[in-house]
Amino acid sequence: MALKIRLTRVGSTHNPNYRVAVAEARSRRDGDAVEQIGHYNPRAKSAQLTLDLARYEYWLGQGAKPSDTVNALYKRAKSAAAATA
Repeated sequence: MALKIRLTRVGSTHNPNYRVAVAEARSRRDGDAVEQIGHYNPRAKSAQLTLDLARYEYWLGQGAKPSDTVNALYKRAKSAAAATA
């Protein structure tokens, strides 16, 4: 079972909201996910991204491959967490 960490769209028309989900690589974009590990709102002024870094790193350790976009969001969340700590 190949797993991907990717975004699933849950927002309405012209109002995108995304969940960061761990799902099978062959499943549909908005199909069932193994686990939801965060959410992303690209239109919000503040608090655009909420990501559970521990669960993200756990799934990487289990062999899940992140999409390019999720990898960029992870780097942003990691730097923000380091800045607040």
